[in-house]
Amino acid sequence: MCGIIGYIGEDDAVDIIVDGLKKLEYRGYDSAGIAIYGRNGFDVVKQKGRLAILEERLAVRLKENKPLAGNLGIGHTRWATHGEPSDINSHPHVGSKNKIAVVHNGIIENYKQLKERLENWGVSFASQTDSEVIAQLAEHYYDGDLIDAVIKVSNAVEGSYALGIMCIDEPDMLVAVKKDNPLIIGISDHGNFIASDVPAVLKHTNKVCYLNDKEIAVLRRGCAANAENVLFFNMDKEPLHKDIETVTWSMDSAEKDGYPHFMLKEIMEQPKVLRDTIQSAVIDGNNKNILEKIDISRFNKIVITACGSAYNAGVTAKYVFEKICRISVEVELASEFRYKDAIINNKTLVILVTQSGETADTIAAMREAKSRGAATLSIVNVVGSTIAKETDFCLFTAAGPEIAVATTKAFSAQLVLLYILAIRFAVRLGKLTVQEEQNYINEIGGLPDKASSILERIGSIQMYASTCVGYKSIFFIGRNIDYAISLEGSLKLKEISYIHSEAYAGGELKHGTISLVEENTLVVALSNCLYLYGKIMSNAEQVISRGAKVLLIGSCPEGKADTMNEKLYHISLPQVTDLFSPSLSVIVLQLFSYYVAANKGLDIDKPRNLAKSVTVE
Repeated sequence: MCGIIGYIGEDDAVDIIVDGLKKLEYRGYDSAGIAIYGRNGFDVVKQKGRLAILEERLAVRLKENKPLAGNLGIGHTRWATHGEPSDINSHPHVGSKNKIAVVHNGIIENYKQLKERLENWGVSFASQTDSEVIAQLAEHYYDGDLIDAVIKVSNAVEGSYALGIMCIDEPDMLVAVKKDNPLIIGISDHGNFIASDVPAVLKHTNKVCYLNDKEIAVLRRGCAANAENVLFFNMDKEPLHKDIETVTWSMDSAEKDGYPHFMLKEIMEQPKVLRDTIQSAVIDGNNKNILEKIDISRFNKIVITACGSAYNAGVTAKYVFEKICRISVEVELASEFRYKDAIINNKTLVILVTQSGETADTIAAMREAKSRGAATLSIVNVVGSTIAKETDFCLFTAAGPEIAVATTKAFSAQLVLLYILAIRFAVRLGKLTVQEEQNYINEIGGLPDKASSILERIGSIQMYASTCVGYKSIFFIGRNIDYAISLEGSLKLKEISYIHSEAYAGGELKHGTISLVEENTLVVALSNCLYLYGKIMSNAEQVISRGAKVLLIGSCPEGKADTMNEKLYHISLPQVTDLFSPSLSVIVLQLFSYYVAANKGLDIDKPRNLAKSVTVE
């Protein structure tokens, strides 16, 4: 959940690292720090709070003629797990001998035992973090060979980690190693990089290598033309060959392009993301090839497992799969799946949905499923991620880098891939005719233009959202697939606006929930299942009669729009089959949440206590 970056090369490391941290701040923003190897050894500046505060301290150093300077350095932006956010608990951590500096993303589960051992050996600790144990342990093991020390540390610690390590005795070397947390190696003409994610290095290079678990990267000064400057090893110190991959994302995709927030930019990018993702699965692309390889007839059950918004995509997809495939689908929270005695076997297909491909609980669920003989299929946005590499089949969402913590475009890409997957399965199972398949594909093909039409009239959504800033609770209701997507609307709102919200199946209102409705409560009602319009409107009337206001999102049967009144505000959607309507509803829900938060003046891209990629349990 933290972001790390390191650089060794010909250029000044400070600006490169700070710029990289800006691209990684979505991964954590409780504190930030940087360590540079300079003329007098390690020079460390770290600070509680946002990266801007660290930049201010660096500017003061510059004015005092004490600038950080050097060609080797590591940086970190933190999401606190062990130890409160503070200057001392910030990374990088330096061992008590000032010999080794470390940045760490992950959790060391046996740090207390290791810390006690080190303290018994006379080592003094400065922080309350689990991460400092790594620096202290590395110093304890170091006997002149940093790689050997890193191997010993990796064998001693339990848990997850991505590490960047410098040693004062080996100033021409930067070492990296990972287990269960993402780490890439960037290769450029002026130097080499380690980073948690591609956007951190994209300004300098699009040539990267992806580390697998328990692989070590050794970066030295010099250009990529010299193969000796980037070397890879396993835990037995045996050399490894790694292919250099070319990232196809543009630098612009990791910039705001004039939008006030990444979230709004990413909402506005959804028509293109939908179009690109659909094309990759239907017209040409690797996704289409993968879809043709999956024999659904082998399985008698599908389990979808995910966390957060990806879980909501799974709940939504369950309605589509069961309606057109007529196959049993279970949707499990990955954090629960890993601890239950799941009924899965070699007749089960487990679908894992994740934006990052590095979500700790989803990785654990994947490995549990594989251990029980299930086939695994992932839907992932990040090439080279752990889940993308370890599942039997992988479909990639064509969303590009998503910087805002609250997912929008990646969620929409997940949904559309799940639709297409369900259609392909239904055809293989003989549940759809060729004509029915084509009709559904045509409907999906029309989603990008319909999404664009919604984005062309965001003024009404913005206006209504401006009236909702004062609500303390907002409830979302829907029936059938509208209920499923209301879960995402509720999550999006609470993530970025800090307004309490809950989503309920409309039929459950009278079973307790309606007791929470009082004068001027806002209820957001989803209505795209036309055969259930009367039911959801009955729910709307029930809450209005108790003083609530209703925001109705969706299609109305012909002649029904004139029944709206001052207590009920309607935002219409383009016509589409109810199975695929969530792809349109969710755009309105995203915009509503965004403008409520914007009117409250909140930090939308970096909501409090949240990080983009949840790589720890």
